[in-house]
Amino acid sequence: MDKIRIALAGNPNVGKSTLFNRWTGMRQHVGNWPGKTVEKKKGTFQYNQQEIEVVDLPGNYSLTAYSVEELVSRDYIVGEKPDVIVNVIDAANIERNLYLTVQMMELGANLVLALNMNKFAREKGLKINKKQLSQLLGVPVIEIEAVDETGSEELLKTILKISKSPNIVLGRLEYGNEVSEHVKQIENIINQDLTGADNKSMFDAPSSWIALKLLEDDPEIIKKVEESGKGQRVLKSVKKIQRHFNNVFGDDADAAITDARYGFIAGLVSESVKKPKIDKVTRSDLIDRIVTHKYLGIPIFLLIMWLTFQITFTVGDPLGGYIEGAFVWLGETVSASLGEGFLTSFIVDGIIGGVGGVLVFVPIIFILFLVLSLLEDSGYLARAAFVMDRFMHKLVGLHGKSFIPMILGFGCAVPGIMATRTLENERDRFLTMLIVPFMSCSARLPVYALLAAAFFSAYQGWVIFSLYILGIVVAIVMAAIFKKTIFKGMSAPFVMELPPYRIPTAKGAIIHMWERGVLFLKKAGTLILALSVVIWALSSLPVGVEYASQESITGQIGTVLSPVFAPLGFGEWQATVAIIYGFVAKEVVVSTFGILYGVGEDGSGGTADEAATAESSGEISSKPASGEVSVESSDETASAEAVEEVAPEEDPGFIAAIQEVFTPLSAYAYMVFILLYIPCLATLATIRRETNSWKWPAFAAGYTFVVAYVVSFAVYQGGLVLGF
Repeated sequence: MDKIRIALAGNPNVGKSTLFNRWTGMRQHVGNWPGKTVEKKKGTFQYNQQEIEVVDLPGNYSLTAYSVEELVSRDYIVGEKPDVIVNVIDAANIERNLYLTVQMMELGANLVLALNMNKFAREKGLKINKKQLSQLLGVPVIEIEAVDETGSEELLKTILKISKSPNIVLGRLEYGNEVSEHVKQIENIINQDLTGADNKSMFDAPSSWIALKLLEDDPEIIKKVEESGKGQRVLKSVKKIQRHFNNVFGDDADAAITDARYGFIAGLVSESVKKPKIDKVTRSDLIDRIVTHKYLGIPIFLLIMWLTFQITFTVGDPLGGYIEGAFVWLGETVSASLGEGFLTSFIVDGIIGGVGGVLVFVPIIFILFLVLSLLEDSGYLARAAFVMDRFMHKLVGLHGKSFIPMILGFGCAVPGIMATRTLENERDRFLTMLIVPFMSCSARLPVYALLAAAFFSAYQGWVIFSLYILGIVVAIVMAAIFKKTIFKGMSAPFVMELPPYRIPTAKGAIIHMWERGVLFLKKAGTLILALSVVIWALSSLPVGVEYASQESITGQIGTVLSPVFAPLGFGEWQATVAIIYGFVAKEVVVSTFGILYGVGEDGSGGTADEAATAESSGEISSKPASGEVSVESSDETASAEAVEEVAPEEDPGFIAAIQEVFTPLSAYAYMVFILLYIPCLATLATIRRETNSWKWPAFAAGYTFVVAYVVSFAVYQGGLVLGF
């Protein structure tokens, strides 16, 4: 039996992704639509021995040609012609949601309406007569709750049924005599001039829909008609009717058609929905009075972010210890099996030291993504953008919509920059792209975790929280400067939608965590592995030099450039090399430390020549690959203190060496520099693609380096003045 292809369509925040995740679980693929930077989600599942393929279309309010998301959804419905489209609707905001429904009916789509969030609709006092609504629209209407199994069985049965017996929805839409008459007039010309011998339109879409799009001045459709070479009569008639609309309604045809759609929807709602005489205050309204409060909103946001990092490190640190122990054991096993030599160094120092040093932080990153997924699914992150709207608009001249890409930047700057497509004003788009890289992405988190564990073990959550806040503050300051210089002018006004609060599902949160976290794992298995091998090779050459010594190519590069960073407190060549390699991907900073300080042949936390110096002086010797430091001295008390000071037993193997290179102050200045300096290559490439110019990524690289240098200098030199 052939598989059934269905698509999930609807407004943003109506529960499409929750339903998609519930049906497909981990059997899904996430990528981009061909030629587009919009995310594409596809998955499969079985129901009653029938294989079903489901595509989660981007969230849209309409199917116009104003955004890439709208074009993607429209092109998929027209071009791919899925067997069934499940239109997920927020029952609490049914009138607004039905606008997209009407536009899909214009396309002749085979629809099922899935009324979601019915509990919130009832809280608002809405009573929806789904039978009446179904009869008026001519499509099945099913009540569901995407967060659980409510209505799921009925919805799936209906999907199977109408996949075999499609709904006929064309002709059910009523737009009034004036609009309907002129649409029919253009439709007739299209059928005469642009329809082939097989009676199929050249657009593979209903002629009535083509007529509507032409009247609305849809650029994509107009272009296709012009390219056909047969559309002159059609376009001439369209212009004539548009002038007529302007004379009759005092407005353009686009506005007249929009009004006609909303008039049809108003009739639907009046016939099938009972509303309370006085709007009820819902639970979401009561919560919003607190979390979006004029004065309490920002402190609550900061508190939630602080709790996020406390949870992340309280839970993630112990789990990371198990992974660390596994890599230490693996390094010891390989060393014991192969003995000393080139191959052993390649595997232990290059691969295990490089990749293993990053994978130790997988639990921390996954837990952070889990907490952020819970906040997103609950509806709170939309409130965070709303809370920042007033602050950003007054201080910077940007509205809260720009804060959404910044929040996405906490995961990765690339999707954050792509999310700027939702900003209508080009100045706002470019400005937001330039400040998103200041958000602490997940790639920087391993660097923070490493140095925080070495120097601030009792206050890891506080220290890393301060870096996230610093990134936001620097981004807002730079935005204010740019708004008064490069990007003068006020932002375009917008209305921000606040979805109702929901209890996140465990399955949905885990899937969201996995979708984001698996990208980190893939990077560790590809890019970081490749760069670890390159760093190892450069640390082993020229032939005959001590591995990872100052005489190696890596050491020579770091030695030449390290004086640049001396005023910032980290003028050592190893720290400089890590910064240079970190330009490719920020996780490589930890990989570099892992290779230079990690599981060396001598087993110390530093390079071989450093260990030899320490051992000859009778101060420190280390057991191979164990990370346990012992002190050879006649003074046992001094020995014990040295062990405790240099390398606590619970720290990773190379932390002892890092503690010798950095001080707490210089370590914090180093983390500040990693937070703010040049974005990774992938981010710069995304800025290039989104702006269609090399000027902006080059500017982003230059100005972020200057900002990082100035702020790190201020932190380190200011700290010295204050006696830290």
